[in-house]
Amino acid sequence: MVETLAALGTASRGVGLPVPRGLLSADVITLLSAEPGSPVPQAPPDLDPFGEDLQLTLHTCYELHYQGFRDVDPEWEWDSGLLRLRRKLERRFEDALRSEVPGGHDVTAELDRLLTAPAAGGIARRLRDEGSWWQAQEYFVQRSIYHLKEADPVAWVLPRLRGQAKAALAAIEFDEFGGGHGDRIHARLYADLLRGAGLADDYLHYLDIVPAPMLTLVDMMSMFGLHRSLRGALVGHFAAVEITSSPASQVMVDALRRFSAHPDCVRFYAEHVTADAVHEQVVRRDVLADLLAGEPELAESVVFGIQATDLLEDRCADAMLRCWQAGDSSLRTEAG
Repeated sequence: MVETLAALGTASRGVGLPVPRGLLSADVITLLSAEPGSPVPQAPPDLDPFGEDLQLTLHTCYELHYQGFRDVDPEWEWDSGLLRLRRKLERRFEDALRSEVPGGHDVTAELDRLLTAPAAGGIARRLRDEGSWWQAQEYFVQRSIYHLKEADPVAWVLPRLRGQAKAALAAIEFDEFGGGHGDRIHARLYADLLRGAGLADDYLHYLDIVPAPMLTLVDMMSMFGLHRSLRGALVGHFAAVEITSSPASQVMVDALRRFSAHPDCVRFYAEHVTADAVHEQVVRRDVLADLLAGEPELAESVVFGIQATDLLEDRCADAMLRCWQAGDSSLRTEAG
């Protein structure tokens, strides 16, 4: 498994355009090599909202707002035709998410549920109790699509908040971005983890072999961050992450020590044990409380963000565990 992962990693295209996963992603990826303003393809009406083709298409569109792609004209970021296509896909994706979660308005009940949930997710417990090192490496590869930009989509919500909620969220983001020190940015710490695990640390290096469930989680974050109407959902997502991160990170620390992993691997999760325990309190007391005091109508959106995060994290974990239990890799091949 380790040899297979190393070979797939070598074949990854980094920040070049990704390998298509269906007709629509193929059309969009081809389009981005043309001049902005070129005719944009139509989305098939029966496209699976959680499937490889739609999610890679969304991910490709969103990446134009992050680091972009090599040899792609930056003017594509605001091309009106591409934005119309993206919006159609977003509506399909958001509708599918809403149909899969119970919804509601009781933010306190959702937060209490997170606090009383099991101490860590299935992946962390599996790696701690019976996992193999190659499975830990695959987990690192999958999460690289998330952790090498984890704080970035949250930053988009800051101009959409006011007062204490804005100040408190900015303080948490300051920690995520290293407290003014480039070598302490959490995304940089994850790059150190990847190197310590013998993996490539380039941004999006493993995009072509990470399957749809993880892309879906990252696409959800980008969608929430880019739409002011979903600011409550973005804050709900952030609350879910910060509340559950510290105990799960402690289990990962224990797992990595069982593997005698490189100190940089342990450091990333140890940092989150401490930092996110503090962030949890700030999110509840200063971000959410202040946001909902000023805009109580956002309660439903906050609940949606929490529940959608749970849903997609569980799908990621379930997909990986099913593969591992069968003795298979959880990763794709470029042609797969």
